[in-house]
Amino acid sequence: MNRRRRRPYAAATVTVACALAVLATPALTLQAAAAPLPPPPPAPKKTLEEVRTEIEELYHQAAAATDAYNLAEERTATQSAEIVRLARMIEGGRERIDTLKAEAGAAARAQYRSGGIPRSAQLALAGDPQLYLDTAGRLRESAKATTDLLGELTRAQAELDTYASEAGDNWTKLEADRVRQAAAKKEINEKIAAAKKLESELAAEERERLRRLEEQARQRAQTKWLDTGILDELGADSTAEGRKAVEAALAQVGKPYVWGAEGPDSFDCSGLTQSAWAAAGERIPRTSQEQWRLLPRVQPKDMRPGDLIVYYKDASHIGMYIGDGKMVHAPRPGRDVTVAGAGSMEILGIVRPS
Repeated sequence: MNRRRRRPYAAATVTVACALAVLATPALTLQAAAAPLPPPPPAPKKTLEEVRTEIEELYHQAAAATDAYNLAEERTATQSAEIVRLARMIEGGRERIDTLKAEAGAAARAQYRSGGIPRSAQLALAGDPQLYLDTAGRLRESAKATTDLLGELTRAQAELDTYASEAGDNWTKLEADRVRQAAAKKEINEKIAAAKKLESELAAEERERLRRLEEQARQRAQTKWLDTGILDELGADSTAEGRKAVEAALAQVGKPYVWGAEGPDSFDCSGLTQSAWAAAGERIPRTSQEQWRLLPRVQPKDMRPGDLIVYYKDASHIGMYIGDGKMVHAPRPGRDVTVAGAGSMEILGIVRPS
């Protein structure tokens, strides 16, 4: 009986102990939350192959942006030259129209004062009526011809003014694009700087290994290309212009790549091909994308020295075939103009300047 009476007191004791434990829990939770978290584990170090791939992609993006900038510069400069040419034509047309108007006006005034024939003609022809009539007819025909020519010139001038206005509008659009692409130079420089930073953070031994990895990747692509049997189809013959272009390009080997450069001390990829073909007497577009778009295309089996090989799906790189499965090109920032395997990169197609 006494044991049963003590049970309520024991239950109350347990309840109080549990309540105290619950009240103490928030303090413990806050104390645990205030404890500093351990630092996150360091990111795994990139392999050299991953670094190589990242650097290559950064330079690829920079090359594409460079091409867009060069194209915008070229188009704006071409349109500016066209506007100057039109302005000169318009000015010359206005002077010609003013001269004709003055001549027509003088003739009309002379005819009005003399009854349609200048007084000097009347005096000279008074003794021969037939000659007088013939000359009068020729004078009228001359006046009509002057009037007709004046009308044609006026119409041509109006068309020229319209064309000049449209050319000016087009230049405004091109200039806006050029300004946008100029702003993209910052992005280009940032990508090049990022790639250079990645490379500079490597130890000397790693940088040398990186070069070997680059060369091995190029060699694998070249071997795959040669395994198609392409060399069995290619000939070594070329035109005189093609040989001159190859000689001019090979003379630049060892000079540094600088984006946007057209020589003579440094080049980007399309600057090299344009300069080499200029030395051979052929003017071609400035950028690799325009060279791909505008120059005649040839089949790989018909490729000959001097032809241009366009690389990557966006036509962001270009080199010149020199024969024996090789090409010369300006690779990227940090590298010099060099000879490499023609199939060492992804080939988009081949174009022929001449």
